[in-house]
Amino acid sequence: MSKPLNELLDLLQLEKLEEGLYRGESENLGLPQVYGGQVIGQALSAARYTVDSDRTVHSFHSYFLYPGDPEKPIIYDVENLRDGRSFSTRRVKAIQNGRPIFYLTASYHGEAPGFEHQNTMPDIPGPENFASESELAAQIAHLLPEKIKKVFCGEKAIEMRPVTVINPLKPQKAEPKQYLWIRANGELPNNQLIHQYLLGYASDWGFLVTALHPHKVSLMTPNFQVATIDHSIWFHRPFKMDEWLLYAIESPTASNTRGLVRGEIYNRQGDLVATAVQEGVMRFTK
Repeated sequence: MSKPLNELLDLLQLEKLEEGLYRGESENLGLPQVYGGQVIGQALSAARYTVDSDRTVHSFHSYFLYPGDPEKPIIYDVENLRDGRSFSTRRVKAIQNGRPIFYLTASYHGEAPGFEHQNTMPDIPGPENFASESELAAQIAHLLPEKIKKVFCGEKAIEMRPVTVINPLKPQKAEPKQYLWIRANGELPNNQLIHQYLLGYASDWGFLVTALHPHKVSLMTPNFQVATIDHSIWFHRPFKMDEWLLYAIESPTASNTRGLVRGEIYNRQGDLVATAVQEGVMRFTK
């Protein structure tokens, strides 16, 4: 297991304060706020401690209320809403500086036979055909701020290989679609809940920026704000985060300073393992 992946697993392994109450540290990625995927991953990690081991997440829905401070820990308060014969439901409140900054509601379900169908996986060349984000960032490292350079150019816990490359310093108008190959940078334990909260962590990275492609802006455009409002994932089938997954993303619409993105996540065998949807703010601040 790589050092960054081991550190990420430690970050998502929370400290239990008392029953239903957990504390997680924050990582500073050189951004003014906590990375949203961290809060999602930690909230799912907190909830998993309270659910029977034969049930895994089949969906979660979350709202970001305030930006988190990357220099301070976050408290996670888990509420047991329901334990039924087939489903369990948990609500997680993330607290920082004495106020809620994030809410997540997750539903858990055991395996059960039933009808199956799915979309067909897009016909995209495999990950061995593309460079990693770190390799691409290294090509423009001399133009990046020092904090950003450290995060984007170094070895990562989750390796991402974009199929189409857009230069964030000189964004060009493009179709509101993108494909990413993603994989954990090392072997993981055989625990589906760990793979799920790692996908929750990774799914926020590069997601909303797909809605920026038609508008010739990026996360590095001056005086431009991009922030997640809500984020949801439906987990359809078991998967392994330490094997390559294709993240097929599209943005069907943007309006009224908000962009919507939708992603389908496939394994290399063509199984649709998860679907993600996110809405976020995208606007000039001046």
